[in-house]
Amino acid sequence: MKYDIIIIGSGPGGYVAAIRAAQLGRRVAVVERAEVGGVCLNWGCIPTKALVRSAQVYADCKAAAGFGVAIDGEVRVDWAKAVQRERTVAETMNKGVQFLFKKNNIDVIAGHGRLTSPHTVEVEGASYQADAVILATGARPRQMAFMPVDGKRIISSREALTLDSLPQTMIVVGSGAIGSEFAYIFATLGVKVTIVEYMPQIMPLEDEETAKTMERAFRKLRAAVMTSTSVKQVDVTPDGCNVLVEGKKGEQTLTADVVLSAVGIKSNIENIGLEELGIAVERDKIVVDEHYRTSVEGVYAIGDIIATPALAHVASAEAIHCVEHICGLSPEPIDYSTIPSCVFTSPEVASVGLTEQQARDKGIDYKVGRFPYTASGKATAAGERDGFVKLIFDADDRLIGAHLVGHNVTEMIAEPTLAKRLGITAETIARTIHAHPSMNEATMEAAEAAMGAAIHL
Repeated sequence: MKYDIIIIGSGPGGYVAAIRAAQLGRRVAVVERAEVGGVCLNWGCIPTKALVRSAQVYADCKAAAGFGVAIDGEVRVDWAKAVQRERTVAETMNKGVQFLFKKNNIDVIAGHGRLTSPHTVEVEGASYQADAVILATGARPRQMAFMPVDGKRIISSREALTLDSLPQTMIVVGSGAIGSEFAYIFATLGVKVTIVEYMPQIMPLEDEETAKTMERAFRKLRAAVMTSTSVKQVDVTPDGCNVLVEGKKGEQTLTADVVLSAVGIKSNIENIGLEELGIAVERDKIVVDEHYRTSVEGVYAIGDIIATPALAHVASAEAIHCVEHICGLSPEPIDYSTIPSCVFTSPEVASVGLTEQQARDKGIDYKVGRFPYTASGKATAAGERDGFVKLIFDADDRLIGAHLVGHNVTEMIAEPTLAKRLGITAETIARTIHAHPSMNEATMEAAEAAMGAAIHL
């Protein structure tokens, strides 16, 4: 069978590439060895958010009396139903991608895909030809030698989504987006959680002010937070795990029913034909140019397997650019300095652009405008007063960074992201009329604060 484009992998990079290619009139096939939709839809972004929502509903029910709502009887967690709902959400999204493939006449080839030439993909013994091949094989949880995942006592994010029951205690190793979200879920549902982070702050990629706020938020959930702490060894016992850590107080042993390893991801680049074809790889990532061409003509790579931010929306953007370039269009290069990042905890975290420390490191003359949620009428009315909006502007008054903590900020980050991409100034943001009352007013107020024209501070 001959195709114009074959895509190996059907995650947010692969399925978006396939659909865009089909829209442009190309004959397309997708090779997938597991579930259509990849990790994100089936075992990552989407099901995790379903559990986040369950945790939020539980927390809201416990706090209902403060809003004048009486709940008779005990508010309790039905973990099995939460997991069942989460699985149903994932299945719904999976079916949605299958529908889009069918609608766009995209062939799905089940099995492990492997390049045998720049234009040949072998799947389970059968060969398929294509003018171009896009590698979009994604990533998996990284395993550490001192903390081997057994799926029961030491788990990854995947097992965390389908635990048989809630443990009483859990140690979460790593506090990036994955670790922080699961720490929030389990701590909110009553699990005694300890977060162990190697770096000096939790959420290491976020602004320092954000990290401090979130550390306080976790402590409110009665979760312990240990930063500048490394895990030396994990021993599994019949009753749980003994975890040897070394931190500010020297070595100590922590105990927990379950250890969740959230120490990053590893690219799925094994056994896909890279070595045989001589495709260049550096530090576990496939080397590509600005159009996602590998070192071998006709072979492209996008998403978690290249050295760009490992985020679903980045993979999707790369997919569209890559396909449009293959099809002879002239897509605008992706601006990687304007990639929003979100962490779905409570309060939520969202950011784009430079942190204050990064601005200092670059020698940028900058100023900051802040607006706290405590001064927001909408946040106060909603009972969600934790958080802030922080905007960073350069000497020309143009937005170079935004850091938001609080209710709904994962939706609000779109405005600062667009503002940064367009080079918008503090005055433009401040003079844009925002609806009242709304959480988004905090963005306007932060811009006003940067101008020295704050009304509500």
